[in-house]
Amino acid sequence: MIAVRNLAVGVGHFNLERISFTIPAGRYGFLMGKTGCGKTTLLEAVCGLRAVHAGTIELMGRDVTRSRPADRGIGFVPQESALFSNMTVREHLAFALTIRKWDAARITKRVEELADWLGLTRLLARRPHGLSGGEAQRVALGRALSYGPGILCMDEPLSALDDETRTEMCDVLHAVRSHTGVTILHVSHNLNEARRLADLIYVLKDGALTLLPGDGESP
Repeated sequence: MIAVRNLAVGVGHFNLERISFTIPAGRYGFLMGKTGCGKTTLLEAVCGLRAVHAGTIELMGRDVTRSRPADRGIGFVPQESALFSNMTVREHLAFALTIRKWDAARITKRVEELADWLGLTRLLARRPHGLSGGEAQRVALGRALSYGPGILCMDEPLSALDDETRTEMCDVLHAVRSHTGVTILHVSHNLNEARRLADLIYVLKDGALTLLPGDGESP
């Protein structure tokens, strides 16, 4: 579960105040709004990448408002896949596991599992310059999910993709949710994308957050 209560966060002269929303465990939430409305700032606050001035953030029942990003149990997919140019797909999928000191056999098994259900098996030896946009985003998604986080946060992960690839990635995200049961917060400006994937759609406009009708309880 993601529970944000009366959050205040800002960048420079831009501030959001008294922002509250909830995404129940295992549900898929979208955060939408025009460019510059603060949706990425809010996502970064949830991830621990942006300090908050007031309010609380709870993830899976834990108050993480002051916790480090690494201690929040979040897998993060940035807008640009942010892959390391000198690392293979296999190394990307193993990255978080190596940091967490998993043993080699367990890493190999997990990487092969991820590659299988994300359609990356034939690409494991490739480096980022040899990947299409959709393939790169699947690698970024696999890297984020590798260690089994309870929360997945994504910042416009499909915005740079063509229509056909975006449709394919929507199918992948459906499969990810079904396979893992992870709670998802997805930032986007694409309403069709949201309608296809989301259980709850929140819209951020003029500093206020609104839940679209028919998408669960109001914040």
